[in-house]
Amino acid sequence: MDAPTVIREYLLLGLRFDRIEEGYVDSYTGDPALKAVVAAEPPPDPADLARQAQRLAAEVPGADGLDDQRAAYIAAHLRALASAGRKFAGEDIGFVQEVHDYFDVDIAKGDPDAYREAHRQLDEAVGGTGDLAERMQSYRTGEEIPPERLEECIHAFSSALRDRVRVDFPLPDAETINYEIVTDKPWSGFNYYEGDYRSTVAVNADLKQQMSGLPRLVAHESYPGHHTEHCRKEAGLVEGQGQTEQTIFLVNTPQCLMAEGLADLALYAAVGPEWGAWATEIYADLGLRFDGERAVAIANAGLLLADVRQDAALMLHDEHRDVDDVVAFLQRWQLTSETRARQSLRFLSSPLWRAYTSTYVEGYRLLRGWLDARPAEVTLTERFGRLLDEPLVPSALRAV
Repeated sequence: MDAPTVIREYLLLGLRFDRIEEGYVDSYTGDPALKAVVAAEPPPDPADLARQAQRLAAEVPGADGLDDQRAAYIAAHLRALASAGRKFAGEDIGFVQEVHDYFDVDIAKGDPDAYREAHRQLDEAVGGTGDLAERMQSYRTGEEIPPERLEECIHAFSSALRDRVRVDFPLPDAETINYEIVTDKPWSGFNYYEGDYRSTVAVNADLKQQMSGLPRLVAHESYPGHHTEHCRKEAGLVEGQGQTEQTIFLVNTPQCLMAEGLADLALYAAVGPEWGAWATEIYADLGLRFDGERAVAIANAGLLLADVRQDAALMLHDEHRDVDDVVAFLQRWQLTSETRARQSLRFLSSPLWRAYTSTYVEGYRLLRGWLDARPAEVTLTERFGRLLDEPLVPSALRAV
């Protein structure tokens, strides 16, 4: 089997998964004729899709015209689809194995001692006396962006980040983002990539966006996060090298872990670890007061709590703990309200998104380690650029 045939079959297979679970295809910017083929087919049988994925994976190593990097990328995604097909067919797959098959990583519970250290650092950064959870809630409330100012703030950070990012990571002149304010969603922000260097970024107003979180959210979804990655790969891999497998973005595959890890590191790559002073100036231009130094200290402490979300998923799906126990766990360690904890649980309980939390936790851990382990002569910008431009999977980064 040659490369064009393998890729065509891979794209058709991926599109068929959207017939089983709408939203499995996060974006598709390829040949519309393939989408029409799938739309005209009878509803697929998930067990048959699993078998198709396994058969196609066996063809990848000997496919003419696929270099090692592309072959590894496609094979990893076919393994994820095979597991998803079995899962949709009703096969009992343990949660840890499910995450491994989807995202090419192994997961385990976090360290409560790290969570206690995070609380100690938060206590110092927030200041004051009394219950830490109450002080954190007061801090978060004081950081809420007035709803009528949210869109203005989003555009201010998007413009500032775009100017920075385009210097290091040139983008086509046609690239553009449309921002929308939405409600009743299980996430804080979402990038809908539409192809031709266009994205729509939706920001969830239900979560009462906070000043310290907005720069990270805009960097994550836009510059140099998801939108920038999609644009760079469309220009370099699809248009430049004909790698049409990059025209489909599938939920619950290794590309998601790579993309979310990259996006969670976007502000770090674009502005640096001391992003607070930069954000303070932008908010000041908008007439808003922001304590950037404190925000950075709190964000750094929060990194020690990253595993809490994954622990909650393990409690829910691997240990089969009561929902109220999981909510209490999230409240305790994330120092959050019951309302916010139950909002998090919506994401963790979604059939489509339940394993997805691991893309943020393990993606950040893997990619940050890989960035920080770069050779002395390689800059952070150069190393991050590889994440934007190459079809990498987690096992490739672990092999370096």
